[in-house]
Amino acid sequence: MAHHDQLTRLANRSLFRDRLDQSIFRADRRNETFAVLYLDLDHFKPVNDALGHDIGDELLLCVAERLSRCVRNSDTLARLGGDEFAIILENLSSSHSASSVAEKIIAAISTSFEIADHHLHISTSIGIAVYPYCGNNAETLVKNAGSAMRRAKQAGRGQYHFYTSDMNARALDELQMEIELRQALDNKEFVLHYQPQMSLVSGKVCGTEALLRWQHPQKGLIFPERFISLLENNGLIVEVGQWVIESACRQNQRWHAAGIDVGKVAVNLSGRQLMCRDFSKNVAMILKKTGLDPALLEFELTESLLIKNTSVCSDVLGALMNLGVSIAIDDFGTGYCSFNYLKRFLVNTLKIDRSFVRNVNTDAADSAITTAMIGLARDLNINVIAEGVENQRQLEYLRSRHTDEIQGYLVSPPLPAESIGNLIYLMDYRAHKYYDTMNLSEHKMQCPPAA
Repeated sequence: MAHHDQLTRLANRSLFRDRLDQSIFRADRRNETFAVLYLDLDHFKPVNDALGHDIGDELLLCVAERLSRCVRNSDTLARLGGDEFAIILENLSSSHSASSVAEKIIAAISTSFEIADHHLHISTSIGIAVYPYCGNNAETLVKNAGSAMRRAKQAGRGQYHFYTSDMNARALDELQMEIELRQALDNKEFVLHYQPQMSLVSGKVCGTEALLRWQHPQKGLIFPERFISLLENNGLIVEVGQWVIESACRQNQRWHAAGIDVGKVAVNLSGRQLMCRDFSKNVAMILKKTGLDPALLEFELTESLLIKNTSVCSDVLGALMNLGVSIAIDDFGTGYCSFNYLKRFLVNTLKIDRSFVRNVNTDAADSAITTAMIGLARDLNINVIAEGVENQRQLEYLRSRHTDEIQGYLVSPPLPAESIGNLIYLMDYRAHKYYDTMNLSEHKMQCPPAA
């Protein structure tokens, strides 16, 4: 009991440390190498929070069983706590041996788990530290394997990374940023910018997408690519996401109260938000608190998010649509792209990814795929927004295929809330006067001076 995890019966942290010290002693005496693999389950906490600890414990047992089949009897497999595991791979012939085991583990964990009528999809991120090149003592090896695991998570999860010497410097930078992120919400350093969406029927703004920015007191405006993964990893994404939803609803209500018709405001959702048990209730409370018509709020989810959390998504999206909120699939065509999910999940909007729009005039494959997606959506009575529209040729192509709306720098870059009213005034005026013949590339959508 002192040396084994009570749930999985694997070695615990204490026994793992003892085995690691023994491995170092043997490797020095025999002039051998070995590897430490540090594993963390991706998307485990949302499953645990949404479905309860009994399901979470059963999932951990199944993970432990699959991990056991991926290693040799001579290796050590341990559960360090929570959803973290570690492995000592003894007597490596080369680093390729560690890679092979990591790939085997990733494949084993990525296969869906069938637990209590739930189809659960998770993945694992793995960091690898090789003795003696990545550390000459147990503490350093575990720390460096952990740094490599976090790098694998940031690279997209479901991957493995070997430790490299520059990871410590990056880890310190990320630790500092994480500390500052925890203060950013309290210090009101987060802001929202809004990118307009334009109807190709009327030429007017028909919606906006709320985009998170961090107004750092010293570093200036920081874009989400640099901090969203940190918010995801430390769980702050739930609290920050709640702030984004309420701020976007409040701003849209202000616009409508001022007679500025921006249509729907779209907010991106993360997996952790969606897996929170009371998410739909919280949305209902925000709508009541801000007074916003539910028809003026839209949530954007990626294809991969829908597939990894199928059973939970089905329930949550149903509850959201019962509130009158719209649902959009973002980056459509870049994920699993299973048409069955368009039938299973009642969505209002498909957003065609910019990677298809970019070369829609020059690449026959992109053109064919884009046309097919637009046709499919129209047949299913689903609204279509093309993202990343940057020039007139792309616009004309999309209009000729009867795309409903476009979003991109040709219309406008993301703008602070106070600039949206002027942009709408300009676009409404031009749509009324010139839309049938106007060339957007000659009429840059810049806000005129405030009246």
